[in-house]
Amino acid sequence: MGNKKLILVLNSSQEYIKHSGDDAKKYAAVTNFLFEAISGTYLPLLRMFDNLEKDGVNFKISLVLSPVLCTLLEDSVIQQEYLEWLDRRIAFGMREIQRTAQMHDIQKNAKLIFEKAQEDKKTFEDYGCRLVKKFHEYQKKGLIEILATCGTDIFMPFYNDMEEILNAQVEAGIYAYRSFFGEVPDGFWLPELGYYNGIEKSLHDYGMNYTILDSRSFLFGEIEPNDGLFRPARFTNALVAFGRDYDSDQEIFGDDGYSKSAEYRNEARDVGFMLPPEDLEMFISKGEIRYPVGYKYWNKTEIDDCELGDVNELENVYDPATAHAKCLKDADAFINAKLKKLAAAEVLMNGKDASMVVTINTNRLRSEWAEGIDWLEAVIRKAESCGIDTATPKEFVMNPFELQRIKPYYGAACGVGYGENLLSSKNSWMMRYIRKASERMVDLADRFPVETGLKARLLNLGAKELMFCQSLGWAKMINDDDYPEYAEMRFKQGINDFTAVFDALGSNTVSTEWLTNLEAQHQIFPWMNYRIFCRKR
Repeated sequence: MGNKKLILVLNSSQEYIKHSGDDAKKYAAVTNFLFEAISGTYLPLLRMFDNLEKDGVNFKISLVLSPVLCTLLEDSVIQQEYLEWLDRRIAFGMREIQRTAQMHDIQKNAKLIFEKAQEDKKTFEDYGCRLVKKFHEYQKKGLIEILATCGTDIFMPFYNDMEEILNAQVEAGIYAYRSFFGEVPDGFWLPELGYYNGIEKSLHDYGMNYTILDSRSFLFGEIEPNDGLFRPARFTNALVAFGRDYDSDQEIFGDDGYSKSAEYRNEARDVGFMLPPEDLEMFISKGEIRYPVGYKYWNKTEIDDCELGDVNELENVYDPATAHAKCLKDADAFINAKLKKLAAAEVLMNGKDASMVVTINTNRLRSEWAEGIDWLEAVIRKAESCGIDTATPKEFVMNPFELQRIKPYYGAACGVGYGENLLSSKNSWMMRYIRKASERMVDLADRFPVETGLKARLLNLGAKELMFCQSLGWAKMINDDDYPEYAEMRFKQGINDFTAVFDALGSNTVSTEWLTNLEAQHQIFPWMNYRIFCRKR
């Protein structure tokens, strides 16, 4: 029988949300998401890599770190703000330990969260506050592979008739990858796995060797893959395509998925929504919107509305030991299901090696399942003990012309498989503005091909603002009612700033002060060259 391979791909992205001064307090609820992700995802991932390496576990993982996320993680201001955020969490934890002195089980949880915040601060400082650098160290060891992705999280099928826009996003993503990691990537992650016929040409032209598709794209194409999702194929050119396993999302996040088990911590019951305002002043300013402060003490057992708001509820208290045991049990169930599936695939494939791609959105993992990284570590350990090798995609692309040629179908990993939630009745108004701005950017790049000095700065700023607006995150926030007012404000601000750039170039006048202030606010893509939007002749 062939070797069984499990390809784990963790996707991490972030909108460019950075505020200073009074705006930092005003938008604390939104910026809190990044800090929660550092403590809940990126530091735990690095600890997991360290634990597996120390124990001699043979593991391989693929990771997507978007350019915007890397920019924010490398920003010294963000790093300092995160340390200050941890200090507030630690100080708040001391108060919570005192407040819950008469509630033993709840206090035990408060102490654990308090101690983890202290550990996070020490680990972050031990890494020199450079998480991107630390991830790169594991890549250099050959334990992880970091994939490139677009400059921002653009949903590429929406621009299938605008080749210059797609080329610019791909080029920006690859350039950002090289600036952060000093290497040329092998693989390219399509945001939300959004694919349409023709993307493969752009990726191949920029030297990419493989990409990953949703199972619908992979299976529903003009040419059926003989080995289904269990073996990579190639496009009509040499770009290799992997189809992700269609069951894994439901197994993890579905209504009956592992993350919904009652033993796990309830991420919705946070004392930030329950304590009196005066007890939350170190986090939430008076009159501002409430948001999670990280102290959660209950499990996911179903309760009524009265219990939901009771900060002193002594029933259904979260038990870390019970949750850990459940993690191990769920990891066993996950691997056993994959082992059974791979074994059946090997029989159908006449003994050839069978591989399976499991993609996991780390933002969703963190927000819905506090124990998600612990479960992932248990999955990797269980896989090794069961004879399943974890692998990275690039191990399969040595001889692409030996693979079957296919013609995939349009598809995505969001909505019900076609990205329809990104163009819904709530957010469809955005598209006419971003399409017009995209057309104007291509036109500007052609009209001013060799500009320098102030005009070049203005054009580069316009290119950045356009890429901000093209990010699908704003549309998702509006569709999901996840701080929709903020998302609408940031999108409109980006469109207005781009329009100001366009008008300034048309009238040949520009406010140097306005330009300098906006450049200072958006310290991203410092290498940006607006010419990436030029038509390729």
